[in-house]
Amino acid sequence: MYIAASTGCFPDVPVPEVIDILNDLEFTAVEIVLDDRGQQIRPAQIVEDFDESLRLVRDTHRMDICSYNLRIDAEGETFYERFEKVCDLAKATKVVTITIPSGEHGTPFNQEVEHLQRLVAIGDTRGVRIGIQSQIGCLSEDPDTVKNLCDYVPGIGLTLDPSHYLCSNMRNKNYEKLMKYVYHVHLRDSKKDKLQVRVGQGEIDYSKLITLLQNVGYDQALSIDMIPAEGVDMRHELRKLRLLLDSLL
Repeated sequence: MYIAASTGCFPDVPVPEVIDILNDLEFTAVEIVLDDRGQQIRPAQIVEDFDESLRLVRDTHRMDICSYNLRIDAEGETFYERFEKVCDLAKATKVVTITIPSGEHGTPFNQEVEHLQRLVAIGDTRGVRIGIQSQIGCLSEDPDTVKNLCDYVPGIGLTLDPSHYLCSNMRNKNYEKLMKYVYHVHLRDSKKDKLQVRVGQGEIDYSKLITLLQNVGYDQALSIDMIPAEGVDMRHELRKLRLLLDSLL
């Protein structure tokens, strides 16, 4: 396992500047957010100018890109068109894992299965695998539903974010059974009543999590994915969590 950080930790800062910040903090890998509603790189932009998008993500000062975190603000065939281009970008940059949100609560299970099957088919042709993100308010909030989706759709895995299980109304459900499906990991510190707190003030048991991942042979990134908060020095928090995770690895 190795430690990475997301460009989403600095959502209002252009990607090249975020890369410089993460380099200064001695990270060696980065997760790049691709969000149609964001200020950095938009999936729609990748469709419009693929070559420029490719140039932008390749300029990482030798940092490895461990994954893309994808948010597409479109429906129907436009969604799949943008997804295909993102998969082309992943193939060109040798990125294997793309994280996507699952459907919101209320999405019919069969509809979600069909959607994920189509995404897997697109990704397979480009050597890309799809991880659905643990997320409150979505189907992936329920560990049982995640297991069923991964079983029904071969090729689908999980981007595990333990904070969303800790803070969920379903926190009493054991998510340890999902370890064998994990493709990628997002980390911050959290309490049961607060999704993000300062590093060291929360309840996330990083040591136990790393052991569980090691037990299933996980050897990919632990990606720090924090949300900017007023009065919080993000650089300091990133450094603290990187050093903590380093000490456990």
